[in-house]
Amino acid sequence: MNYLIKFGSELASILMEMSPYLMLGFFFAGIMHLLFPVKKVMTYLGGNDFRSVLNASLLGVPLPLCSCGVIPTGLSFYKHGASKSSTISFLISTPQTGVDSIMVTWSLIGLPFAIIRPVVAFITGLFGGMLTKKINAGEESKVAADEKHTNEIPAGLMPKLKELFRYPFIEFMEDISGWLVMGLLIAAFISVIVPDNFFADKLPGDFAGMLMMLVVAIPVYICATASVPVAAVLMLKGLSPGAALVLLMAGPATNAATITMIGKVMGKKALISYLLAIITGALASGSVIDYLLPSGWFNISAHAGHMSHNHGILPGWLNIASAVILSVLIINALFRRYFLHRKNTLPEDSKNNAMSEKITFITIEGMTCNHCRQNVENSTRSVAGVEDANADLKTGKLKIKGEGFDVDEIIRRIEQLGYHVVKKD
Repeated sequence: MNYLIKFGSELASILMEMSPYLMLGFFFAGIMHLLFPVKKVMTYLGGNDFRSVLNASLLGVPLPLCSCGVIPTGLSFYKHGASKSSTISFLISTPQTGVDSIMVTWSLIGLPFAIIRPVVAFITGLFGGMLTKKINAGEESKVAADEKHTNEIPAGLMPKLKELFRYPFIEFMEDISGWLVMGLLIAAFISVIVPDNFFADKLPGDFAGMLMMLVVAIPVYICATASVPVAAVLMLKGLSPGAALVLLMAGPATNAATITMIGKVMGKKALISYLLAIITGALASGSVIDYLLPSGWFNISAHAGHMSHNHGILPGWLNIASAVILSVLIINALFRRYFLHRKNTLPEDSKNNAMSEKITFITIEGMTCNHCRQNVENSTRSVAGVEDANADLKTGKLKIKGEGFDVDEIIRRIEQLGYHVVKKD
């Protein structure tokens, strides 16, 4: 019973500490969504030179895209004209951080970490892009950009204000709510179960901790925001700041599914560049933090260590109010994602109209977030003859409405994005 009480206390403390910053981060995510729609991003990623790689890395750092969402988005850019080098740069820099995770990093681990994290994401993205350009020299193929259905931003002041809050607090929240809850639970569990100074006592050196985090983080997915409370608690248990940075870099940027999709769509050389940039960047950055920078910059015992006592720079009422609002938003996101999904099946009395309306259903594997859904829908709508396309994340079904469209072409485009079509009706 004591463990349960302590677990609940730690969970509530972490939630209250990060909630105000996370809410502010989500608001900034809405601003970034309006400032950088897909169509505008594409204008900066089309070249195969240093400038396009630089643009991709710069754009990727603040964009609020989780790993599961950035992969199909980045691959969609590639299929619509972005170069391999700029695409890899975007795929590396984007999932490592974002305006939301930067704010949470500041709240739980401190300002130096919040500054270093986006800088490292930018540098590794730039390095990965230029490495890809070097390895794939002479193999770049251009794909004509398709501008149909690429600009998702509504026109008009009121629609834009609505979108400013709808995207971060509903759509983006749906994408990361499950991982955010998991990250909070893992952090609270580690705080209760793992003894203090566990990693300092068990690991022979800081570099060993980096290698351990790298081995764990590469195949496993955890989003940039959810990884922060886990890293904070691990540091309180003795993990070096450099090893924590490795987790914050490699965890969001890589996982088994990501590796498979990049290798399938962009080729083995691009995948090698992607992994080399992340691995070398993580180990180099972690080493700089542990061996070159002042250790006092990363002493979070006086910062995150007092979470359970709620000694923060913000007033207690703001922490509590933010935690309550965030909890309500998370519950709403989980409900929408897992229970309030769109029906892609036709009622019995409309079966006879299916043929005349040319409605086709395709079942797809690999869609995990709203960005996945949007990429599949946009790719399908760009095929001649398609009037509309609606995908359902829970069932994996894609409903296609139109006349005279080529189903095989739709399937080909969907599989080029890295998904797998298992059945067509």
